[in-house]
Amino acid sequence: MKLPARVRVSRPPLPLAPALAQAASRLCPQAPADLTAAALAIAGGSVIGAHLRWEGGEAQSTEPAWRGRGIEEALAELLDRPGT
Repeated sequence: MKLPARVRVSRPPLPLAPALAQAASRLCPQAPADLTAAALAIAGGSVIGAHLRWEGGEAQSTEPAWRGRGIEEALAELLDRPGT
């Protein structure tokens, strides 16, 4: 999937570093701190999208200005990819 040039998606190690945890919490406030998986979209040093999973649930959110550019799909695909 083709993403905007300055957007990168990644699966950071858990638990998330404090700055990433804060950004993910801002995007998905319903997510608990004890995540089982996370995929983040970053542009210009800022987290612009998050797909988070925890025991019994998951949430995804993308900054409104970045919606509809394939970021949501890229986050879900990365989170579902085995071995990452």
